[in-house]
Amino acid sequence: MNLRAYRRFFVVAYHFLPLLVSYARDRRRFLLFGGRRQVSSEMRVERADTLLESLLTLGPTFIKLGQLLSTRPDVLPPEYVEVLSKLQDEVPPAPWDEARVVLEDELGPVDERFEDFDTEAISGASLGQVYTAKVGDREVAVKIRRPNIESLVTADLRVVRWSLPILLYFIGEARAFSLENLADEFDRTIRQEMDYSREAEMLQEIRANFEGDDTVAIPAVIESHSGPRVLTMEYIQGTKINDVAELDAKNIDRHRLAVNLQEAYMQMLLEDGVFHADPHPGNLAVRPDGTIVFYDFGMSGRVDEFVQNKIIDFYIAVANRDIDGILNALVEMGTLSPEADRATMGKVMELAIEDARGESIETYRVQQIVEQVEDTIYEFPLRLPSNLALVLRVATVVEGVCVTLDSDFDFISVATDYLTEQGYREESIKKYARETGDQIRESVESSVRVPPKLERTLDRIDREDLYIRADIEDGNDVFALLAKRLVYGMMLAAGVFSTAFLYALTEVNAAAVAAAFTAGVAVFLYRSFRKRKGTRVTPQFTRHEMRQRRGGD
Repeated sequence: MNLRAYRRFFVVAYHFLPLLVSYARDRRRFLLFGGRRQVSSEMRVERADTLLESLLTLGPTFIKLGQLLSTRPDVLPPEYVEVLSKLQDEVPPAPWDEARVVLEDELGPVDERFEDFDTEAISGASLGQVYTAKVGDREVAVKIRRPNIESLVTADLRVVRWSLPILLYFIGEARAFSLENLADEFDRTIRQEMDYSREAEMLQEIRANFEGDDTVAIPAVIESHSGPRVLTMEYIQGTKINDVAELDAKNIDRHRLAVNLQEAYMQMLLEDGVFHADPHPGNLAVRPDGTIVFYDFGMSGRVDEFVQNKIIDFYIAVANRDIDGILNALVEMGTLSPEADRATMGKVMELAIEDARGESIETYRVQQIVEQVEDTIYEFPLRLPSNLALVLRVATVVEGVCVTLDSDFDFISVATDYLTEQGYREESIKKYARETGDQIRESVESSVRVPPKLERTLDRIDREDLYIRADIEDGNDVFALLAKRLVYGMMLAAGVFSTAFLYALTEVNAAAVAAAFTAGVAVFLYRSFRKRKGTRVTPQFTRHEMRQRRGGD
C-alpha cells in the first residue's frame, strides 16, 4: 500500500511542480532573491485552468478534491473557485465485467437477485456508477462502487497528507488553518461518500422528514438489495432541473419551482438538521407535476443546533438589513475574524445584499470596496470552519440553480417569507425585547453601584494616591517597525559619516567597505518604507456572473 502511495506522490508532484515553481516565484521573483512579483487576475485564471487539467488527469480522488476546493473561498482566490466550480463529477463508467464483480460480491448472482438488469450505465462518477434494473415489478436504480477504488483513494489520501506541509509554505499563514481543516474534511467526506450504507441512512432520514410534502420526491431505499458497496433505490425519472426549454414545454412554473427548491433546503438546514449537500443540476430533476426529485445523497451532512440558530440569526439580520446583526452572526459562527474591520466588512455585506436582491450597484462603490480590501486580500478575515463548508456549498449552488430557473429570483425575499411563516422573525423580536429588558435592568443596577466607586476614586485622586497602568497592544508590530527604522537611520548616518571621513583620509579601501555597508543599510531602510502591494481582483457576484453567462449564451 505504501509503495503505491509513493508512486502516486511522485506522479502528483510531477503534475503540480510547475504551479509550485510559479508560487515560489511569487514570493521571491528570482526564487532565491528579489521581491514579490505582482500576480494579475489573468495569471490566476491561467493557473487555475492548469490546476483543473491536472486534477482531471490524476483521477477520481483529485476530482473530488477539486470539487471541495471550489466551495472554499477561504482557501483559494476567486478566480480558482470560479474555474474549479466547472469541475463536474462525470467519469466514464468502468467496464460492466468489473462492476459485476463488486455487485455479486455484495449481493450474490445478478440473475438471481434482479428480474432484469441493464448493463449499460446511465451515469458514471468518480466513486461509483449507476445502472437501471428491476426488482419484482419495481423499476430501480443500482449504484455500484467503482471497482478497486478503495486502494486508490487510500493511497491518494496519504499523498494529500504528505503534500500538506509543502503546500502550507506556498499559501502563507493566513490560509494555513483553513487548508489543514480542508484536508481533514476531505478525508472524512470521501470515506463517507464511499460508504453506501451511510448514504442509505441519510437518504431514508431526509425522505422521512419530507413525508407528506407533495413538492419534493426522494427515492425509497430497497434495503434487501443494498450494502456498503451497492445501493439500490427507487428509480424516479424527471426532467433535468436546468433544462429550461423542456420545463417550459411542460408548462411548469419555474418561479414556483425555484421557491420550492429554496424552501426545501431551508427546511433541511434550519429545521431538520440533515441535508442533501450536492444540489447541482445533475442531481435535481422535475416530474411533470412540478415535483422536485433529489438524487445522489453520497454528499450529505448534518447541522448542529447551535449552527442552526446562528444561520437563523444571519437570515433574519439579512431580511432586516441589520448589518451589525449579520457581522455578529458571522463572528459567532466562526466565519469572520473578531479582529476584522467591521466598517469595511459592513460595506461588503451591503453590496452583497443589494446584488442578491437584484438592485443596481454603482461602479464607484464596488471600486471603493476593492481599494479598501485589496492590500490585505490574502489576509481577508473570512474563514470557513469545516462544519459550515457543505452549508456554503448548498447555499451557493442552490442560488445558482434558482437564478437559472428565474433570472429575477430574489432569494432574500423567499427566505424572509419562510422565516415569517415559520415564526422565526416573531421569536427574534421577542428575544430582542427580552435582551433589551435585561440591559435596562443591568443599567439601573450599575447606576446604583457607580456613585460610591466614583467617590472613592476621586478621594484617591485628591490624596495623589491613584496609579494607572496601561498595556498597549501592537498587533501590527508598529513599534517594532519604528524601532527598526530608527536603528537603520542611525546606522545609515554613521555609515555616511564614516565613508566621508575615511575617504578624506585617503583610505580608499576602507572607504569602499564603509560605502558598501552604508548602501546595504540604505536598501533595508528603503524596503521598510515600501507599502506591501495587494492583489487587484474584481468582486465576484453570483447573480452578475449568471447574467453574463446567460448573455453569452
